Amino acid sequence: MINFVSAVYLVLMFIALYFFFFYIILIIRNRDMLFYYPKPERNYSISVLVPAYNEESAIEKTVEHIFNSDYKNIAEVIVINDGSKDRTGEIAEKLKKKYKKLKVINKKNSGKADSLNQALKIAKGELIAITDADSFPEKESIRKLAGFFNDEKVAAVTSAVFIRNRENFLTSIQQIEYIILAWTRKLLDFIEAVYVTNGPLSIYRKSALREVRGFDTTTVTEDIDVTWNLLKHGYKTKMCLDAFVTTNAPTKFRAWWRQRERWGIGGIQAIIKYRNVFLKKGMLGFFVIPFVSLSILLSMGVFIFSLYLVLKAFISTYLTAHYSYIAETPFLRMQDINLNPTILIFFTAVLFITSFIYTRYILANLSGKRNEWHEVRNIFKRLFYLLIYLAFYPLVWFTSIYRMIKGDYRW
Repeated sequence: MINFVSAVYLVLMFIALYFFFFYIILIIRNRDMLFYYPKPERNYSISVLVPAYNEESAIEKTVEHIFNSDYKNIAEVIVINDGSKDRTGEIAEKLKKKYKKLKVINKKNSGKADSLNQALKIAKGELIAITDADSFPEKESIRKLAGFFNDEKVAAVTSAVFIRNRENFLTSIQQIEYIILAWTRKLLDFIEAVYVTNGPLSIYRKSALREVRGFDTTTVTEDIDVTWNLLKHGYKTKMCLDAFVTTNAPTKFRAWWRQRERWGIGGIQAIIKYRNVFLKKGMLGFFVIPFVSLSILLSMGVFIFSLYLVLKAFISTYLTAHYSYIAETPFLRMQDINLNPTILIFFTAVLFITSFIYTRYILANLSGKRNEWHEVRNIFKRLFYLLIYLAFYPLVWFTSIYRMIKGDYRW
């Protein structure tokens, strides 16, 4: 009879391999559409909203990148200065002399979601583009996103995010992560399951945003929440893998940890908020919520199971060494060494090798589009990402849940 450890291992391995081949099938079936984007059938007017809080170092460049877009019908750019304590508001006001279509809203600090809702009330465009104040959309990105709105059921389209400030090892690892996230999001696009429209650059249909009453001010990740809300109302959300935007990533561990806790809390908040449609309504209920929930539980479960195996092996080795020392017997004998790998070790090796090859394939294809393959081709960084970064990331989920229990939503 199979023991408990082997049973758990095989279940986890089955789930991992299932999703791996699920993604492979999506790639094979849609390989000619990965970087496809439709041309706009109409000259949609677009209002670009830029929520900003203490972004004096980046706000000018962000506005400059928006106005350098090759999309010809940007009706206005609205910078919402959310009570910044630095020179963000002052710089934005000065930029109005250079850019006639630039508007600035100065307000007390009330959070990003409320800033967007206030700007949404006065936005003139048929479509609403949103970009963070430290993010730089590339020249073609807005144009490439606009064409997806030819389908009237599409309410939101998001972009592929790259790290701009690759200053140290932590930001390099995040670059690998961001590329894989963008690739995965595109694969989910093929089954109508894009579950987050990112903050650095996404475009929304204004009428749809108003139908769902804008952005929820009670959640810490308004981009996840609004995406799920749009899906709940029967709209489609899309992703363009050929529309790029660069953003700044945390350069220090503490800042990175706080950011990931915020993402974790926001994801859990969304699951709780939309739990009533679980397995009931469209792709949100039948795929997105189960997929995100399972991903979280699987991540935490694998961490706990791995920790159990490590502790069990450590305790077993310690006791064996201790009793061998007391009994004055050999701790290790040649006949005790088993050089024949078990089926569990075999599956682990297969999963790791395929994951390593798959990761390289993604990085080569997507970073190659921007001629940045040299930035992520380092084998050590890829090994670190797979073996260390992903292995310890579940700790973020544990602390996120702990902070939610405490009611601590500061970030």
